Parts: sequence; structure tokens; C-alpha cells
Amino acid sequence: MNKTLSHLAAWCAQELIWGGELLGSENLPARGPAVFVCNHLGALGPIAAYASIPFELHFWIHADMLDPLRAPDYLRLDFVEPQLHIPPPFSRWLAAAISKVHVPLLHAIGGIPVYQSVEQISQTFALSLEVLEGGGFLLIFPEDATRPADERSQMSPFKKGFARLGELYYERTRQRLPFYPLAVHPASLSVRLGPPIYFNPLNPPATERQRIKSALEHFICEMYIQAEEQSLTHLRPVG
Repeated sequence: MNKTLSHLAAWCAQELIWGGELLGSENLPARGPAVFVCNHLGALGPIAAYASIPFELHFWIHADMLDPLRAPDYLRLDFVEPQLHIPPPFSRWLAAAISKVHVPLLHAIGGIPVYQSVEQISQTFALSLEVLEGGGFLLIFPEDATRPADERSQMSPFKKGFARLGELYYERTRQRLPFYPLAVHPASLSVRLGPPIYFNPLNPPATERQRIKSALEHFICEMYIQAEEQSLTHLRPVG
């Protein structure tokens, strides 16, 4: 990781794009390792979370976004056309131009490729464990984009594979890894941080992965809905 570039990217994300505040900072760990788990909200969730957490963050990102050959098409289909509403062929030109900058940038500031095949996903875990064993911090967005989002929380159900980090880290260090729930709420310009959920080595691995996944999904959903209700309350007329 290029730490200077990472700090600059976080500053730009906060000052030029997000501009929100972190609530629940009392829950921040005094030191690493730790895994922050966050809702996605398109491109906004990663930007807001990266800007708000005051640590040097490595983050999971789809492997195609870090591949110079595949990134333009992935970016076009995932961002340029659905979120910027730019049609082809202009979308292809813009995605190609952005990719020339963002691929090396994402590598430099701590992007960890998340592969889709069983054979390659071991690389994702190996890189992640290297970060955690060094006392570092991971940022993960585990929503399953193939499933519909909940209307209230705007969040799709989580995949549970990321929770394997708990058992893998414990196997190597005999230490319990903390997972922190993080909820980005655009309307209130806030990122809410909850207390950690620790890996429990006494549970069977499959049971523990499901427990961690379900608990984090529940707390992030609840924090988002709480932020939404408070935001609506402030908008209601008095009297």
C-alpha cells in the first residue's frame, strides 16, 4: 500500500465527495486487526466508508475492477450506464478513460481482488490474512447483488463467505478477530459504527459463519433504519 496516496485518497473522498460524519466513533478499535463490514449503496457506500474510518484501510473489491483488461467493461455495466445514465458508445469511452486511472490507483491504496471462482478465492483470503496478521484493517461489502434489496434498508442479503476470515485468522494466531458493523446513510450524511462482533472458536465453523453474517446484517440494517427514522423526524413540520 502507498500510504501517502491512501491518505490523499481518503481526504479527497471526504472533502470533495462525501463530506459526512462518523457516528459511534467510541466503538473504534484502539489498534488492529479488525474487519469493517458495510452496506454498499452503489458507489457511495465504499466512498463514504473509506472517507470516514480513520485508519489505513485495505478493501475487498471485485477482481475485474483491478484487471486492466476487464475493468472498462465492468465499470461500464456497473457504474457508468446504470448510475451516470450515459449510453453507449459514450459509456464505453468514459469507462475506458476512467479505468486507466482507477486500476493503478485502487491497487496502490489497498484494493484486494475478490475472485468468483473457488480456485482463486484462496488468493483473496491469503492477501487478507497477510493484512490482518500485520495488525491492519479490512473493509468489506458482502451484499449479494443477485438478490433484491430490502425496501427499508436499501440492502441486499449478505453472502457469508467473508466470515471465514474469523476461523482462518484464529487458526493462525489463536486470537479472536473482531468484525465491526458499519452503516452508510446518505440522507443524513452519516456513517454509523456499531460495537464489534467477535469470532467464537467454540462454535462449528459453518454455524459461526452464519452467526457472524446474520448478526452484522441485522445490526447494519437496524442502524440504517434508525438513521432514516431520525432523518424523517427532522423533516416533519412542527405544530
